[in-house]
Amino acid sequence: MRPQDFETLSKLLRQQSGLVLTPDKAYLLESRLTPIARKWKLAGIEQLADALRLKADPQQIRDVTEAMTVNESFFFRDTKPFDMFRDIMLPAMIKARAARRTLRIWSAAASSGQEAYSLAMLLKERGPELDGWSIEIVGTDLSTEMVERCRAGIYTSFEVQRGMPVKFLVKYFERAGDKWQIAESIRKSVQFRRHNLLHDVSGLGIFDIVFCRNVLIYFDVETKSKVLGAIRKQMPSDGYLTLGAAETVMGITDAFVPAPGSPGLYLPADASQRGGPEIRRTG
Repeated sequence: MRPQDFETLSKLLRQQSGLVLTPDKAYLLESRLTPIARKWKLAGIEQLADALRLKADPQQIRDVTEAMTVNESFFFRDTKPFDMFRDIMLPAMIKARAARRTLRIWSAAASSGQEAYSLAMLLKERGPELDGWSIEIVGTDLSTEMVERCRAGIYTSFEVQRGMPVKFLVKYFERAGDKWQIAESIRKSVQFRRHNLLHDVSGLGIFDIVFCRNVLIYFDVETKSKVLGAIRKQMPSDGYLTLGAAETVMGITDAFVPAPGSPGLYLPADASQRGGPEIRRTG
């Protein structure tokens, strides 16, 4: 790849999505953007870069950005965050929100939707305990294609077998030809929207629990700080933030602090000033 092409594409991606690419990742540009070049009837990635320099077509920019920001996901990925959701976050929120009986959860950078649907299944498992509650799960992703796929809720046999407890597959999925579709009752409980984490998030509303896992690792420190600050503004002081295993707020922002004894779980920094959320394991 020509140096000027790498510079054009990496600069575009950083501006549009926050994704930071180093020259040793040029192979990713080649593999993911060659199909985009073909879609636009261009000979290859060099011609795609030329086209972007000559005229910044908004749809072409979106195609390039979405092709580079689609990440892998699977049901109950890493297990631990979902255990903390079930055993720490949810019991505390049920207690704290008992009077108004409302709960809002955000799955940021939702990819193909498995995280959001995993949370929805765990909520469904609470049974009558949450009858009469108004619960919203919102999944967002930069990719229009991923958002559409999330809404359909259709997955391959490999995808549903990867991390999925068998009892949940039997209970919450139906056959759809040679694939599996998550039950309508679960699909209806999750809203999926296209959203760029670099853009204004205020329109999504306030969330009690935010899952933002395995996306900050692609950003530089300045962008990480900006995203975390924006998330904090959309949370109450007794909310919870879950990051990926390789991510942290330390040295990046003072908006959150680690939850004691719960790796990957974070609390708004001012939580202790108002009593904070209850950090304990139940069951």
